[in-house]
Amino acid sequence: MKNCKSFSKFLGEVVALGVVVIVGALWLISRPCTESQKELFIPTGTTYEALLDTLQANDFKHISTIDFVGKLKKLNLNPKAGHYVVPEGATAMKVVGMLRSGAQKPVRLTFNNTRTLSDLAGRIGEQIEADSATLYAYFINKGTAEKYDIKSEELIGLFIPNTYEVWWNISPEALTDRMAREWEKFWNEERTAKLARTKLSKMEVVTLASIVYEESKNVGEMPKIAGVYINRLRKRMPLQACPTAKYALGDFSIKRVLHKHTQVESPYNTYKYRGLTPGPICTPSIAAIDAVLNYTDHKYLYFCAREDFSGRHYFSSTLTEHNRYAKRYADALRKAGIR
Repeated sequence: MKNCKSFSKFLGEVVALGVVVIVGALWLISRPCTESQKELFIPTGTTYEALLDTLQANDFKHISTIDFVGKLKKLNLNPKAGHYVVPEGATAMKVVGMLRSGAQKPVRLTFNNTRTLSDLAGRIGEQIEADSATLYAYFINKGTAEKYDIKSEELIGLFIPNTYEVWWNISPEALTDRMAREWEKFWNEERTAKLARTKLSKMEVVTLASIVYEESKNVGEMPKIAGVYINRLRKRMPLQACPTAKYALGDFSIKRVLHKHTQVESPYNTYKYRGLTPGPICTPSIAAIDAVLNYTDHKYLYFCAREDFSGRHYFSSTLTEHNRYAKRYADALRKAGIR
């Protein structure tokens, strides 16, 4: 009987100790590990130890508890890369759960007004995990453009400037696939129906829009400028677009295009070669693309910037009239010291 009482007492002590241990463990894992919202960028291939270091560097509390829960939940076997936004007051269980399940938050990817694939790669590389060199190498790979049945010079045209939600650790291939899908969505029935009027393909519209966009950021004048270029294309006149000479030279700092600039040997130089450039000379805005699709029907063949530097233009149907406006502008440039 005495032995039975001793055993019962021992059993009670064990149970009590177990309860204490469980309560203590629950208290430990229920403590907030963040005093404010935290934004984490976990690179692909991050080790578990590096992950813990990242949490510590971002002022997460109770790292040992996170480590305990992480090993319990086997986070140490497979940390998920990505962009995470951990809420204020998150417990070790919450933190580990997010990182283990890959519950990341998309980033907002924005790009516009880029002139080359190198520029585009640089702009995008600032916003996602893949760096500019990795992106550029993929963009210029011969097989990349072929995948979408376009020329390598046209690849930049797939990237319609906008803001997109993407995973931070998206691969260059997945990103380009996404842009190709966005391109298809952009070319809805309404826009596609307008192609017949322009007598251009989708990519040719984007290419012409890139020239229009580089000529003027004045949205109100874009359809009129597009109409000038459409007229010149139909008359088989060279476009003689100043931005194409700058692009051919690779010098976008030129403020005044001179005769010597128009002599550069390049298929992008529309002073030397008739028709459109081999591909877009920038990522044109949606407004510029729509301006080409909705070009103004007129008889103008020339346009020239106004001498007040307002960004607006004079439009002419004869070379004589155009030359008068061109002289006004040239005089204004000289007066302003722009040579």
